[in-house]
Amino acid sequence: MSEPDQVRPEVVEAIVAVLHGADPSGLPPSATAEEKAAAKDRYLSEFAAERSKRDRQAQAWELLLTRGYDEPPTWARLFDDLAPDAVEQLGELYDVLPEGAQEEYARRYGVPSTV
Repeated sequence: MSEPDQVRPEVVEAIVAVLHGADPSGLPPSATAEEKAAAKDRYLSEFAAERSKRDRQAQAWELLLTRGYDEPPTWARLFDDLAPDAVEQLGELYDVLPEGAQEEYARRYGVPSTV
């Protein structure tokens, strides 16, 4: 049995896995309140980080898709159509851009120094 103040990483991991949808039968019955709290904190931190990433990705797509296209545009075409202020904003969102957009941005402007 662990000491009351000791948090076992494997127990926290198991609880987080269940919070992400894993089978709850794998939960250790001896999980302490501290381990449950640590798992909850980690899960909520991951959730907040993922939500922030999705919000930033949506913002990047809004900047990239400036108008409707009859045919699916290439990355080069999307970047040709960008307003100058959108380029700066995309530089700030570089880490969440799709791979092709990152490659086109880097080809045209270089990799932003904030990355």
